This record gives sequence, C-alpha cells and structure tokens, in this order.
Amino acid sequence: MIVFRYLTREILLTMLAVAGVLLLVIMGSRFIRYFGSAAQGEIPVSILGWLMLYHLPGFLELILPLAFFLAVLLAYGQLYLNSEITVLVACGMSPARLLQISLLPALIVAVTVALCSLWLTPAGALEQERLISEQQSQLDFSLLSPGRFQDFGEGRTAYTQAMNSAKTRMEGVFISERQKRSDGTPENVVTRAAGGYQTVDDETGSRFLVLTDGQRYSVDPGKHQAERLEFDTYAVRLSRAMDARDESDVEFASTRQLLQMDTAPAAAQLQWRISMPVMVLILVLIAQPLARTNPRQGRFAKLLPAIFLHIAYLSLLLAALDAIAKGTLSASIGMWPIHLVFLIIGLWLMRRSSLLGAR
Repeated sequence: MIVFRYLTREILLTMLAVAGVLLLVIMGSRFIRYFGSAAQGEIPVSILGWLMLYHLPGFLELILPLAFFLAVLLAYGQLYLNSEITVLVACGMSPARLLQISLLPALIVAVTVALCSLWLTPAGALEQERLISEQQSQLDFSLLSPGRFQDFGEGRTAYTQAMNSAKTRMEGVFISERQKRSDGTPENVVTRAAGGYQTVDDETGSRFLVLTDGQRYSVDPGKHQAERLEFDTYAVRLSRAMDARDESDVEFASTRQLLQMDTAPAAAQLQWRISMPVMVLILVLIAQPLARTNPRQGRFAKLLPAIFLHIAYLSLLLAALDAIAKGTLSASIGMWPIHLVFLIIGLWLMRRSSLLGAR
C-alpha cells in the first residue's frame, strides 16, 4: 500500500507539473491571438475570459494524454535512476504489479479526458462559436473606437466620429454594407447619419441601430446609378434574438446527437472522442517499459523517442479522422486498427521488460 501511494503520487504530481507547463504555453499563445483581435476591434475585451474558458476542455483533452505519458516516463525514470525499481523488484515487485499500480492514475486521467472529449469540449466549442458569431453579427458600441473604420463581419464596416462618455450615442456615423436584393443581385449600401443609438424591440428581442438625420445610398456594382434616400429616423437591424444557426456541424454536436447521426463525419467525430481516453490506457503500457533505463543513461534518455511515438500515434488518429469524414476509410474499420497496433507495441514492450527484469 505504501508503494502504491508513493508511485501514484509521483505520477500524478509529475503529470500536473507537465500539464501546467503545456497548458500555460498553449493558452498563452491563444490568449495573445485573441488579445490581438480585441486590439483591432474585432471582438470586445470583455469576452476574452469566456473564450479562454470555453477552449480549456479542448486543450485538456489533448494535453492530459501527453502529460500523463511523460509523467510515467519521468517518474519511473527517476525511480530507475535512484535504483528504487531494482530494490522493488528484489522485494518481489514484478513489472506486471507495477503496471497494475500505474493503471489507477491512468483510469483517473482517462475518465477526466473522457469527460472533456465526450461532453465538455463540444459544449465549449458550441458556446464559443455562438459567442463569436453573436459579436460578429451585431454592431456593439463597446467595440467601436471613434475615428476608426472597423469591420464587423457579414460585409459590414462602421465608423463613428465621436461617442458620448457612456457609449450610448454616436455622432457622425458611417456604415458600409454589402447586401443582396430579393432577386439575388448584389448591392452596396452606404449610410451616413448625424447620430445614432441602439435599441431593442420588446416584442421580438431584435436589436436595432437607430440613425437620425442622414442619407442612405444604394449602388449596384458596375452601374453608373444610385438610389438616394434621406431620412429623419432610420432603423438598421443588427441581430435577431434567436438567429437560426446550423448546429449540424459534428464538431459542435453532443455525443448523444452523434450517436443518432448516420453520416461519415459523425462517425469520425464519435470515434475521435472515444479514442482520447482509450489512448491514455494504451500509452501507460508503452510508457512504463520505455522508462526503463540505467543510471549512466539518465532519466531523459528515452524521452525523445517516446515523444516521437506519441506524435506518431496522435498523427495517425488525426489522419484516420480526416479519412473517415471524407469516406475514404470505412467507419466500421475506423481508428481501431491504430489502437490495436499500439496496444501490441505496448504488450511487446511489457513482455520484453519482464524478460529483462528476470535476468
């Protein structure tokens, strides 16, 4: 029991340290990317925290298997370096018994990864997409900087000369939009107004930008004519309360929805989500025998080959994901041969480690 607690603690603490470093690097890179978008006025600063939070399960889904793999390598490598494994083997602790001890933290990590891949990651991706789409489809005063032309998606560019301190009213408004008529022909619409403010319809929940004292010009590309409209008050709908969105994208579908879909992309996505926790259990079979080393080699001797092995495993799964989604690989075959190959590699390494330990 003492050995069990000691090994489990060493593996989990090392995994948390490795995962923390990897998560800091990846989230820092993504945060810089979002911060740049916020500086350019593409998204408001107020939603940066939510975007990072929605990304977190997807990051953990990919980071935890690698962090656990490296943790087993580093923890057992240190034990081999200090000759502690030699003492344990001399006391009757076989490699199979050590594997049984390693399986408990592996199960904990596998359950955590399954929770992310099967539930939290698709839910977070959906909420993140909704949040970004909502910001891109509406003109929010919090995004506007006076004196700058800013793109708000859907072919809409806005400019305001000045804004009051509460950011509730604009002065000197310019809006350029690319639209389509009812017959499908394109048109460019330019609207200028002395002022503007936002309002929400109580009945429909739709959001409007109300412009005052201005002109609206509609131009057909390639034609030397334009329609001009002068107005005292003109309302531009910015967004609907309940915009219909396509949630059939398998990336945003819940696992229950994937089970009900009979398409190749859905099958590919479902197998990918199941593969993440399965990957953790197979990696522990590979990591423990690979960690075997002698004091002259050092604990990092087999770290680089092990990383290449993990990269190969993950790359094959990603290639299979793409092939299944495109229909070039049968969903009935899917990713399972890849898992089987690495399972055989792990069992072979375990057997080889047992034979070496018996000598």
